[in-house]
Amino acid sequence: MNIIDGKKIAAEIRGDIKRQVDALKIRGVTPGLATILVGEDPASNVYVAHKIKACAELGIRSFHHPLPATSSATEIIALIDTLNADPQVHGILLQLPLPGNLLGETDRCINAIDPAKDVDGLHPHNIGQLCSAKNWQAIEKQNILVSCTPLGVMYLLHKSSIAIAGKRVVIVGRSNLFGKPAALLFLAHDATVTMAHSKTMDLPAVCREADILVAAIGKPRFITAAYVKPGAVVLDVGINRTPEGIVGDVDFEAVKNIAQWITPVPGGVGATTITMLMHNTLTAARRITSSF
Repeated sequence: MNIIDGKKIAAEIRGDIKRQVDALKIRGVTPGLATILVGEDPASNVYVAHKIKACAELGIRSFHHPLPATSSATEIIALIDTLNADPQVHGILLQLPLPGNLLGETDRCINAIDPAKDVDGLHPHNIGQLCSAKNWQAIEKQNILVSCTPLGVMYLLHKSSIAIAGKRVVIVGRSNLFGKPAALLFLAHDATVTMAHSKTMDLPAVCREADILVAAIGKPRFITAAYVKPGAVVLDVGINRTPEGIVGDVDFEAVKNIAQWITPVPGGVGATTITMLMHNTLTAARRITSSF
């Protein structure tokens, strides 16, 4: 069993991002990330604080815009329009989820973000670009903005020298934020992908077919040894708060001696997500400035 150390890999990537940001600054461009936080959700406050801290560490300019939970979608979009027009802002991140009264307006607000500044990779334009990309090389060449957590998974595999082409991949979870873009990224690497979910029949048997098993369902320790083929790569995307602390979607202790490679929680996939946000902000700055 080998542990995929997300913290170590994220630190390596951040060092490279810092060097590239410094090089861009020499050319007179400082990448800028605007964050929008609606309401006072404690977890969202923590996430945004981590993102602001990462910007400071990497030399990326940060613009934070807190809005009250009583804000309307029209008010949020008015702020987004202002940020779209601001040349100092290269990336815009609307922290999700929005407060309960605004959940039905999430797509409308996301769609208001300029696709060139959509560093969360959630705008239909960017999802469409990802769908149409022929392979990973095309994704990199076109500087497509991809959802941060699935992108982080790819970098974990690349940095760990884990082959993807030709492998059977099973993704448990079909969300727009992770499952669907992750499937497209694995397809771009020539994997054979199965997307499993709550309606999948005989889920343990389907999961046991996987050379690479990805758990992203939000259920603590749901994936047990019965779901894992010996020698598989197991990637745990789950972050679940329990009385015992933060745990993943995989029963780590039960699975670790079956898998060849496994990500821990915390310290695995989650460690790369904010790093990929910084990566996307740098990418957006390059794309926008190169069009001048």
